[in-house]
Amino acid sequence: MTLPARTARALAVLVLVFGAIAAWNTAPTPASAAEPLQSLVPVPVSVQPAAGVTHTITADTRIHTSPAAHGVGDQLAALLRPSTGYALPVADTTGVPADGITLLIGGAPASVGDQGYQLTVTSAAVRLRANTPAGLFAGVQTLRQLLPAEVESRTARPGPWTVPGATITDHPRFAHRGAMLDVARHFHPVATVKRYIDQLALYKVNYLHLHLTDDQGWRIVIDSWPRLTAHGGSTQVGGGPGGYYTKAQYQEIVAYAAARHITVVPEVDLPGHTNAALASYAELNCNGVAPALRTDIAVGYSSLCVSKDVTYTFVEDVIREIAALTPGPYFHIGGDEANATTDQEYRTFMDRVLPLVGKYGKKPLGWHEFVKTTTDTGAVAQYWGTTTSNAVVRNAAARGQKVLMSPANKAYLDMKYHSGTPLGLSWAGFIEVQGAYDWNPGTHVDGVPESAVLGVEAPLWTETVVTPAHVDFMAFPRLPAIAELAWSPWSTHDWDAFRLRLAAQAPRWTALGIDFYRSPQIPWTATTPTTTTTTTTPSGTWTPNHAYTVGNQVTYNGVTYQCRQSHTSQPGWEPPTTPALWQRL
Repeated sequence: MTLPARTARALAVLVLVFGAIAAWNTAPTPASAAEPLQSLVPVPVSVQPAAGVTHTITADTRIHTSPAAHGVGDQLAALLRPSTGYALPVADTTGVPADGITLLIGGAPASVGDQGYQLTVTSAAVRLRANTPAGLFAGVQTLRQLLPAEVESRTARPGPWTVPGATITDHPRFAHRGAMLDVARHFHPVATVKRYIDQLALYKVNYLHLHLTDDQGWRIVIDSWPRLTAHGGSTQVGGGPGGYYTKAQYQEIVAYAAARHITVVPEVDLPGHTNAALASYAELNCNGVAPALRTDIAVGYSSLCVSKDVTYTFVEDVIREIAALTPGPYFHIGGDEANATTDQEYRTFMDRVLPLVGKYGKKPLGWHEFVKTTTDTGAVAQYWGTTTSNAVVRNAAARGQKVLMSPANKAYLDMKYHSGTPLGLSWAGFIEVQGAYDWNPGTHVDGVPESAVLGVEAPLWTETVVTPAHVDFMAFPRLPAIAELAWSPWSTHDWDAFRLRLAAQAPRWTALGIDFYRSPQIPWTATTPTTTTTTTTPSGTWTPNHAYTVGNQVTYNGVTYQCRQSHTSQPGWEPPTTPALWQRL
């Protein structure tokens, strides 16, 4: 980037975000960056501070809502009550009260659209307006970040609960702001998924893509093919019991996400990545022989039998049953790494499968390879490549198809931060926080203009991710970086400013119990806890906060394990739950 371009971007930040009173490009200290209006992630379109003005939430504060906003008002009250200890009653209003917190549907500027909001804070009142409940919910997340980090506590804290005076007008750059959680490689129970949904909501993510099936496990009950979960869901990477969601549990996840204005996108990866299905039903194999279940992380070897009619009966049953449980517009059909099918077989398969998606009321979304088989402009290509040129995606955009940006070397949250990261893979390279932030989804792929980009998604594959603490470590702080790319205008994009705002998020994560990666690229404040490590090479009984190298042997609960990757151990990374780090002997 040239110096004039950098200067122009800095000026855009000043005009759009802070008017004439703040300049992030002057590299303020972490302490000054912690001022709430200068610490928002994602950064809003426009912030007009009111100098010397604050609003304090007290025991007498009431939350007023227009009838259509009552549900969001209840969510705001539920967030604030535990930490403040205040009653914060929620009541409908037909006017605009002069005090308290008021949430209104209607009256927002037309520019905020159906996902944006306008937030006005005076000494007397907080007023939040939007055109839809989704926009109002997004505004609540901004209000939440304007309060002290202790507001996230689930127990009463002393306060005071002050909000800086300002008018914030905001709306997203892209309509689709997604995150993916792979529950197939390692199964993640309902509670873990809900926890992740809550984390996504804080950063205005509005789509959760669930990777429900793969070679190592099938994680959703299909009534017409019960062995998919009974057998195909019985293990996972590295062994272990695996698991799956009943239909009721899946619907519970969908409803929990919807209450936070997040739409679930189910994925059944086809025709490859299907060993769990092939192991469950011999008839889905061309030779009629069911293979063994797999617990390794190899890819590209499996395929449904394209020439058999039973294959399409199976696929239709799966699409029909999952679509009936999923109110969102998309069904993700995978389509990647189908190395065990010929190009003609792949086209034959997609020609029969894509109409089935439409038959059950969904739009097809898939990894970008699949759009070489269709000219349907409603089909969305999710780009996961590592280059900035791709003919399949370029041609799809030229036809009018939308592209969801997830370049693996920028947006994959399962990539290691650096060579010493104890979790993750590195086939797409290492992705530190700056690498996750410094790319432009609207210009990243040649021939795919911003008008063709549906949005951005950050996938988290789980070959090495077993526990909620692992999810935290890999997603934070990169998830907020990707979320800002999806929400904020490109004119506000500036790494030096972002790293300071990101640092100011750390106390909030700590209050939420998020065990994040302390990147050396971020100037974390002195209050941010750090992980204690040693420089020794221990052996013997496994303990946390020790440096282990490849070949070290330890015992844990009477079982011996050998270190596979050099790392510093942490609670939640015990040998039985971290097969990427430890091999049982």
